[in-house]
Order: sequence, then C-alpha cells, then structure tokens
Amino acid sequence: MSLSQTSPLQRPDPGPQAPGSAPYLVPLLVGGLVAVALGVYGREHTPTGYAVGLAGFSGAQAMKSWLATASFVLAIVQLVSALTMYGRIPGLQAPSWTGALHRWSGRLAFVLSVPVAFHCLYALGAQFDVPRVLVHSLLGSFFYGVFVAKMLSLPKRNLPGWTLPVLGGLAFAALTGLWLTSSFWFFTTFGVTF
Repeated sequence: MSLSQTSPLQRPDPGPQAPGSAPYLVPLLVGGLVAVALGVYGREHTPTGYAVGLAGFSGAQAMKSWLATASFVLAIVQLVSALTMYGRIPGLQAPSWTGALHRWSGRLAFVLSVPVAFHCLYALGAQFDVPRVLVHSLLGSFFYGVFVAKMLSLPKRNLPGWTLPVLGGLAFAALTGLWLTSSFWFFTTFGVTF
C-alpha cells in the first residue's frame, strides 16, 4: 500500500471544519438556565414584603420606578449607540467614543437594574395572579437570561454578525416591557413622585 492510499479503517483528513452549534448553544443554554432559575426562585421564595431601599425615595415602589426609568433611558442610549456603530442610522458616522458610550451605558443600566430586581425577587417574588405582574415577572426573568447570553456571546469571534444585535434587541425589548409594566404603570397610577 502506498502512502497516498488509506486503509478502510482510516478516514481522510477533512480539512478545516466549520464551527459547530456549540458557540451558539452554550450562551443560550446558560442564559436560559439563568432565566428559569430566577423564575423558579421568584415563585418558590416566600416574599418578605421588605427590602432595603435607597435614600432619597419616598418608598420602595418609587425607588424601583426611578431606577428602572434610568435603566430604560440608558437602554435607549444603548440602542442608538448600537445602531450608530452598525451604520444603521443614515448619514450618521459613529464618533470614536461611541463604543465606550455603548459599553458604559450598558454597564450602568445593568447596575441600576440590580436593586430593582433584588427588590422584586426578594420582597415580592414572582406573582402570576395579576396579568400585568405575570408579564412583568416573566419579562424580568427573560431579560436577565438574555443579558447573560449576550455577555457570554461577546468574546466569541466565530458567531454570525446578527447574533449580538438580536440578543441586544431582545434585551431592549424585554427592558421596554419591564418599564411599561412597572414604572409607566406606577407613574400613571400614583403620579410622578420620588
């Protein structure tokens, strides 16, 4: 047998392989687990009715509403900066600082959302008896799941170009729904109070 021939037990080298589905599935799986874990915890945890509030607010609901509003405004900054970086706003060239603005507005939006999520999960728990609260509970779990999936996808270089925009768009949509079912509802029901 010559060196150029292969035996029936040997397979020829197929050459470079295209990446499998693992780069997509691992971040989505971990994000899905985070979403489910938050939902299960929120549902199974006995709500305390009390959580630590931040100084300067009249109550926990006002604190949550204003922090969620700040997160939502920063999410709009995220959306506009992402659209600018991807060249989706005609006639607008992305300034050199757009990437930094996008990263820092996202970080700050996340940090501001943590006390809100903590209060929702710890003090109130996931509630499914009122439609608005059911949607809010599901969107909260979904938001953090998508956020985790997006953060885990960021360092991966072999993902298609649409992956981060889709995950970012889903996070923005979830945060919009969260704001509408919490802050907007609070402000229109009880007024704009601190």
